[in-house]
Amino acid sequence: MGILDVIILGIIEGLTELLPVSSTGHLILVGEALGGHDTEAAKSLDVVIQLGAVIAVGVYFRQKLLETAKGLFSRSPDAFRLLAALLAAFIPTAVVGLAIHGWVKANLFAPGPVAGALIVGGVLMVGVERWHRRRPAEARREGLEHVTPLRGFFIGLAQCLSLWPGASRSMTTIVGGQLTGLDTKTAAEFSFLLALPTLGAATVYDFYEHGEAILAMPSGGTILGVGMAVSFVVTWLVVAVFLRYVKRVGMTPFGVYRILLGIIVLLVLR
Repeated sequence: MGILDVIILGIIEGLTELLPVSSTGHLILVGEALGGHDTEAAKSLDVVIQLGAVIAVGVYFRQKLLETAKGLFSRSPDAFRLLAALLAAFIPTAVVGLAIHGWVKANLFAPGPVAGALIVGGVLMVGVERWHRRRPAEARREGLEHVTPLRGFFIGLAQCLSLWPGASRSMTTIVGGQLTGLDTKTAAEFSFLLALPTLGAATVYDFYEHGEAILAMPSGGTILGVGMAVSFVVTWLVVAVFLRYVKRVGMTPFGVYRILLGIIVLLVLR
């Protein structure tokens, strides 16, 4: 895997991490196409370069994070509620992820399972979006102050499905938020904030497990740094555009894209 390869992977990561189309699924498919995805180090690199995207999310939401931190010191109920909701959403995925992490990487990091997850997730997105839009406007809660710990826990349970590569962490959490009564933009904002502990923990865990193997690759340190830098820049550019787009258009176009991509992958694999 060379510098050009990892630049391509970094761009794919940045474009897809926060979109409900599965960054891991796309990285697996592109990695297979580049011919450098057959080692444990290469698979772990897909996860570790997510750190660039995590940092980009933190930079974009820095004002909200600072307000929440200040609110915790001033005992603001809204700040404590948001923190409790994030913890309630993070814990289920952390527990399930630790339990099946090895099995997932051994059995599902391949084009076939990714294609299946893309199609299933796409159908789910389109169905939930149609249901969501038919609900009365007053039934769709707008604003992060409506994300209670109970809603966060339900979103966390939905996020567990994203451990299947191709399902998409963003898709499962946004759809989970919609099902709890949040409007799409609020569900997306909470999904992005939830990316900080979830992807941060996954990155640290994978680097702890396979960091030496990644750095032992030819120019491993450079490849890792370039991948993270590219994913940071692209993710930072994507965040604001996606939030405006999803509020205006919704999730259906992404669902259709997922279904078509999954079908194409299955046809290529035949």
